[in-house]
Amino acid sequence: MAADASGTMLMRGALARLRRATGLPVAFGGLVEPGQRRVRLSELSGAATFALRGLAVTSGNGLGGKTLALSRPCAVTDYSLSRQISHEYDAAVAEEGLRSVVAVPVVVRRRVRGVLYGALRTAQPLGDRTLGAAVDAARDLEQALVVQEQAHDLLAAARPRDTPPGVPGPVPGWEQVREAHAALRALAPRITDPALREELLTACGLLTTGVPDGGVTLAPRELDVLSCVASGATNAVAAARLGLRPETVKGYLRSAMRKLGAHTRGEAVAAARRKGLLP
Repeated sequence: MAADASGTMLMRGALARLRRATGLPVAFGGLVEPGQRRVRLSELSGAATFALRGLAVTSGNGLGGKTLALSRPCAVTDYSLSRQISHEYDAAVAEEGLRSVVAVPVVVRRRVRGVLYGALRTAQPLGDRTLGAAVDAARDLEQALVVQEQAHDLLAAARPRDTPPGVPGPVPGWEQVREAHAALRALAPRITDPALREELLTACGLLTTGVPDGGVTLAPRELDVLSCVASGATNAVAAARLGLRPETVKGYLRSAMRKLGAHTRGEAVAAARRKGLLP
């Protein structure tokens, strides 16, 4: 999946989560254009018109531009009357009928990557709970963008430039890929958005060494535990990473070893790698 398409999908999911968490009827947003200090509003959720779609919000201008410039959440109770912002985008905001608006930056590695907005069509203060939920939605998107970038970087680093995609086998940087696979498997169960979780697990699949052997199937949690073990984690460390009890980790590990015909942890990891279940 291309990076821009993935970013669009992640933004769409973040807006849906923002509306659910805040109860705000309208949400919209976009990512910072490469090499520019402006956000292109690409995604709308709950909008009645297309007035905001494609709008380029420049740093410092309007509510979103203020958020982009200051790298912090900003809100107004009545957009068109606010003296706290400039008013370059009043026409589009008025056409959509928006009054109370909050804008939250999406910050990745100390750089603003996008802005999420939530809005009401009435002029009333947005409470701390609403603002906090909007910030949480932005944090979720930040985490997703970091994971996406790491997956792309690791895939690029793990294979020589002359190696076609899909060709298995250890290459320079493969230990780093194995560590990333374990980290992503541990992260996936904590992702609440189903689409994002599925994308994460798909990325894990791309990091494996080959086509899985149809003769052995490990349950998701068995594979999670084995991935941690393969990275050198003890049962206690694996339990902490996965949010499980140590005894539960032991149970999953024993089950995986039985399916793989292994007698030790090391044998289980080696067998899983031979079968293309682990990188």
